Amino acid sequence: MLVATATSAIAQNGPVRLGVLTDMSSLYADNGGQGSVVAAQMAVDDFKGKVLGRPIEIVAGDHQNKADIGSAIARRWLENDNVEAILDVPNSAVALAVQGITRDKKKLFLATGAATSRLTGDECSPTGIHWTYDTYALSQGATKAISRLGAKSWFFLSADYSLGAQLEADSRKVIDTTGGKVVGAVKHPINTPDFSSFLLQAQASRADVIALADAGGDFINAVKQAGEFGVTRGQKLAGLIVFIADIHSLGLQSAQGLMLSSAFYWDLNDETRAWSKRFIEKTKKVPTMIHAGTYGAVMHYLKAVEAAGTLDGPTVAAKMRELPVNDFMTRNGRIRPDGRLVRDMYLFRVKSPAESKYQFDYYQLLATIPGEEAFRPMEDGGCSLVKKS
Repeated sequence: MLVATATSAIAQNGPVRLGVLTDMSSLYADNGGQGSVVAAQMAVDDFKGKVLGRPIEIVAGDHQNKADIGSAIARRWLENDNVEAILDVPNSAVALAVQGITRDKKKLFLATGAATSRLTGDECSPTGIHWTYDTYALSQGATKAISRLGAKSWFFLSADYSLGAQLEADSRKVIDTTGGKVVGAVKHPINTPDFSSFLLQAQASRADVIALADAGGDFINAVKQAGEFGVTRGQKLAGLIVFIADIHSLGLQSAQGLMLSSAFYWDLNDETRAWSKRFIEKTKKVPTMIHAGTYGAVMHYLKAVEAAGTLDGPTVAAKMRELPVNDFMTRNGRIRPDGRLVRDMYLFRVKSPAESKYQFDYYQLLATIPGEEAFRPMEDGGCSLVKKS
């Protein structure tokens, strides 16, 4: 009894723990990884390190892109380590598993790194908030823009797990509405070193556009090998989920001309530059939209905790939905009942080496896509939290 009482007292008076569950060692490590831990800590520091009179502590874990490992870490954090909220989770399969666990445990899941739009659709949660971007918004931006430039036929090269499936499904809907045609598709395993057979199929299709429905290291390898095979001489490559860390790794010579949609670019305005300068000083790397999103989600969560006066998951989640989101990345954002943060998205073109004038000067802004246009209408997602009219 004394042990139980002591444990309860520690839980109530000890640090408020936030867990960054990410990919520390594989194909998404540059997009999330240690940079997400740094971004979360920056938000804690900017919040002065305490909430409700208790110190705030960031813990980190590596899910290794495996749903069973990610689930085990999430359960341990929530059941044994007094973690109040889990963040990042760049891998849609792991994120869906974590969403289920946090829903059951009534704890916050702030999905700043995951992409699948199912998180605010059939898998939505009262304590789940999809923060940075999703497959619907990314496919809307890139696929619509390329269709408007005259592309009629498409071939999909998709990662064989939930991210690739959802990106392809969301993009196919856009292609259908714009009068285009999908002439072929192939799936590849996650973390594929050799794309030759997949690219040869794509090349043989003679599609106007080869859409890469994959991310991180897979996207980088596919683009590099497409260049080696001469695919880009006759067909356009479209990245459906592209991070600036991918462009940095590829180099402008390989990536120039690529069109992509993103929730963030470090060089967009004075506020994004000021925050990014601090991040770059700490990491020596350019921040991705996951890093910026993780900072914003932690800051908004802490503001909601303070306003609600409690750490109770459902109460804090409701307060987060109630409060507008305003930071260097998001202007007058709002969190819908299905958990989707609605904010502007951006369409960019990757600059050529000659156009780039300074370090990390990689993107030219082509268009700002209003949040209401960028994200799937709430009534179309199939979320059980949305009241039917």
